[in-house]
Amino acid sequence: MKLAIGLGLTAVLVGEVFGLVATARYAGGLAALDFLEPRDKKTQFDGWKVRCGVYEAANTVEYDKASKVIRDYLRDPRWEKSNGGGVTMQGAEQPLPKSTKSDNGNNGSKRPDEPSVFAKMGESAATTFASILVLGLGFAAAGYIYHKSYKMLVMQKMTRAFKPGDPVLELAAIGKDVPHAHSHSDDEHWVVRPEQTHIDDIVSGREVGHYYLIMGDKGSGKSSMIIEAMRKNNGDGVAMFEAHSDPEIFRIRLGKALDYEFHEDYIGGYFSERGPRESTALLDIERALNKLEKVAMRLFRERAKPLVVIVNQMHLLRNDEDGRDLIELLQQRAEQWAAANLVTMVFNSDDYWVYERLKKLSARMEVLPVTDLPKAQAISALHKYRMRYFGEHVPKARLEEVYDRVGGRLSFLNRVAKSRDMLGTCERIKETEKKWFLNQCWILGSEMDDDVMDQQKWAAAAMVLAQALVDKEGDMERTYDPVVGHLLPSYPFHIAQELMTRCDFIRDLDRMNLFTITSQADVRASSVPMHLALREICAQEGFRKHLEDTIERIGDIESLGRTRELVAKDLVLGGQYDITTGRGAITVKLKQAEEDDDDK
Repeated sequence: MKLAIGLGLTAVLVGEVFGLVATARYAGGLAALDFLEPRDKKTQFDGWKVRCGVYEAANTVEYDKASKVIRDYLRDPRWEKSNGGGVTMQGAEQPLPKSTKSDNGNNGSKRPDEPSVFAKMGESAATTFASILVLGLGFAAAGYIYHKSYKMLVMQKMTRAFKPGDPVLELAAIGKDVPHAHSHSDDEHWVVRPEQTHIDDIVSGREVGHYYLIMGDKGSGKSSMIIEAMRKNNGDGVAMFEAHSDPEIFRIRLGKALDYEFHEDYIGGYFSERGPRESTALLDIERALNKLEKVAMRLFRERAKPLVVIVNQMHLLRNDEDGRDLIELLQQRAEQWAAANLVTMVFNSDDYWVYERLKKLSARMEVLPVTDLPKAQAISALHKYRMRYFGEHVPKARLEEVYDRVGGRLSFLNRVAKSRDMLGTCERIKETEKKWFLNQCWILGSEMDDDVMDQQKWAAAAMVLAQALVDKEGDMERTYDPVVGHLLPSYPFHIAQELMTRCDFIRDLDRMNLFTITSQADVRASSVPMHLALREICAQEGFRKHLEDTIERIGDIESLGRTRELVAKDLVLGGQYDITTGRGAITVKLKQAEEDDDDK
């Protein structure tokens, strides 16, 4: 409505300008006509007749002047009407009769067929209204066509986002050690994990009726497997983007993956008080998901399989109100689309808290845990990496030694394989993990200041858990399997909370990659190098005594904070306090000593 009103006002302004120009043009032409003396009086007369009709429609003052001249000619007996309705002249050319004052309309009586002033005003108003109506309807039709065309283009752009050859796939593949052209040969560089087949079925759309949460430690190869699965079908029907802690950036990345502009290029927003973009990021994400649902319904009729939307690094969302609302919004859509087989949502996360949030409302969610490679596959991957970067065959004994130091974490194996000194790199990786743990969780002992007590509570709880894991390793029957590899000690989640005497610290430790909470709710060191670093820290001389002193100091500070000191005054000359306890109250009375009679 506001758009139509704006276009109508524009039409009125244009109509007024053109009306003034036309009036001036016709008035000038008639004024010039009075000075002409054409030979053909009939032509001159017909021209005046035509101009009278024009000026009558235009409602100008020149109409009266032209009408008077025509009436003079009509009174001349030399003029007569022809059979065809025209006017002819008898005899030779005569000069045009001059108009007299008596013939002027001012002195004579008014002609009965002359329109009144109100009729002229009504005719002019009707003409103006008709012009405005035509222009307004034209602009309104143009605006409606633009609006419908814009919505159609939005749907087409989002449909193209799921076509094969998505450039987002090429961008995501950079630096992921994934070959640009997928090969099905047996000698390919890519390490085939046991989970790769399942992820291939999910990304290709063969697995329907569920949405998935891929959980695993940082650097275990989750994103690489997803990108490899996308390459096998050239990204057909798949959109992938990275999450972010800021909802606005999350909105922009979602729009880039879906090729959706959130009406930022919509011209109709200039004619409205509040545009479609004047809202929160969550509302924009909801609009994008609404468009995605329409596109998915249209493509499902053609492809007969669901689209796939992958949200990578979900753990980057903040664990606050905005982050939890965003996860809830995405999960609601994932549940609906999984039930209708329209879209398969895939969430990729390193942290356990995302699983806890999704678990509350999950009905169709499946969890895919991704762990470190077993020993045989880790050695094979290291051998292929070494062949890729240096083209050398490394002895198996040396490869096993590397595995004993870094385990089956793909990120560590890749870093070691790129180094000339593999064993030296393994040692540096362990030292890096050790320093990271000590920088975050080292304890200060009995000399700790009370101002850092809150941070020391957190650090002491982490050290208690580390000591418990190292002690449990000594109680295990075996910590290394020749086929599987490392068997790291772990505690159930609730037991770990009991050991730490706190239930709120362990999730922060998982977020900082100091410890890991697995998909089975077991707590262990985040990696093999981290566990080796914990073993070295706990084996330091005097560590247990240092940890006990820190815990005792924390208890003393808390006890001091809960203690209140009462100072008794005015107890002179044998005076004393009489304290009486009653129901919910304590009464304190002061008793003064009685003075001797000699002193009175």
